[in-house]
Amino acid sequence: MDIMKMMGQMQETQRKIEEAHKGLNDVIIENQSADGLLRVKITANNELKNIEIANELLEDKEQLEDYLITTINQAIAKAMAKNKEVLDEVTKIDLPMIPGMENMFQ
Repeated sequence: MDIMKMMGQMQETQRKIEEAHKGLNDVIIENQSADGLLRVKITANNELKNIEIANELLEDKEQLEDYLITTINQAIAKAMAKNKEVLDEVTKIDLPMIPGMENMFQ
């Protein structure tokens, strides 16, 4: 096992991970309530970018709060899945697994 080659591969993978993280700031995930009265946009890095609320929801504070929680949580779940998908692809490297380092690139 060439340790210098392996270290180079690990550094290259780390660079790719950092680039992927930056790129995920530009990936927008959109989610809306089932009836379309609330829409949110979030980056794949979980940064909330936009919320659109239909006027009907402004009349009932509790309903609006429920809509916000549900819709934002769904958007976050989608963003996390996209984030994982991209990072899983980036971290596919051909290195032998060293005990204790299995989760190094996650």
